Amino acid sequence: MDIKQVKAIVTGGASGLGRATVEELLASGAAVTVLDRAGEAPEGAGFQAVDVTDPAAAEAAVAAASTAMGGVSLLVNCAGIATGEKTLGREGPHSFEGFEKTVSVNLIGTFNIARLAAAEMAKNAANADGERGVIVNTASIAAFDGQKGQAAYGASKAGIAGLSLPMARDLARDGIRVMAIAPGIFLTPMLMGLPQEVQDGLAEDVTFPRRLGNPAEFAALVKFITSCPYLNGETIRLDGALRMQ
Repeated sequence: MDIKQVKAIVTGGASGLGRATVEELLASGAAVTVLDRAGEAPEGAGFQAVDVTDPAAAEAAVAAASTAMGGVSLLVNCAGIATGEKTLGREGPHSFEGFEKTVSVNLIGTFNIARLAAAEMAKNAANADGERGVIVNTASIAAFDGQKGQAAYGASKAGIAGLSLPMARDLARDGIRVMAIAPGIFLTPMLMGLPQEVQDGLAEDVTFPRRLGNPAEFAALVKFITSCPYLNGETIRLDGALRMQ
C-alpha cells in the first residue's frame, strides 16, 4: 500500500507509541485521525474523543473519521491500559473489576475498533494486489513472557496476538491484512518519568541494543507493515531480543 495514499485511524494516538505512529504517518504524507479519550492530536491530524469500549461512540467516531478523510485504509490500535495485580495478593484475590476492565479496554476495545474500521475498508477500491486495507494491533511481550502481577494484562495482550490469524482469514476476501506488534520495554511518557537509574535497570536485560525501545522504532515498523503486502496474520516481537524471566 502506498503510504502517501493512506487514510489512517490511530487509537491512543495522543501519546506514547500511538503519537509516534501518527507523527511518522503524517511525515510520510498520510492522512490521519486520532481516536483517544483525551489529549490533543499532533498538528495535521484529526481528532475524535472516544472510549474504545463504547460500541455506539466508537461507531460514530470511526464514521466521522472516514467522512473527514474520505475513507479508511489503515487502522493502528494503540489504545490500552497497563495494570498490575496478582491473582492472589496479600489483600485477597485479584479484583474481578480490575481483570474485566483490563480485558475490556485492551482486547475488546481493540476488536471493537477493528471490526468497525474493517467495514469502512471493505468499501475501498482494491489495488493491484486486491488490497483494501491494513489493521495493525498492539500486543506486548507480556503476551508471551508475562510477569508477576500481569495476569490480566498478559491475558489481554495474548488475546490480541491470537486475533491476528483468524481475523486475517476472516478479512481475506475483503482484501484486508491484519498484523500485530508485540513491543518490549519502550521509552513512553510513563517510563520517561522514572529516574535514570530505574530506566537503566530496565534496559539491562535487553540483549541488543541494550536500551529501552524508541517509540519511533515502533512507528517505523507500522510503516513497513503497511507498505509490505506479504505480511499478514502474524505477531512481530519488537523487543531487542528481550526474554523476561
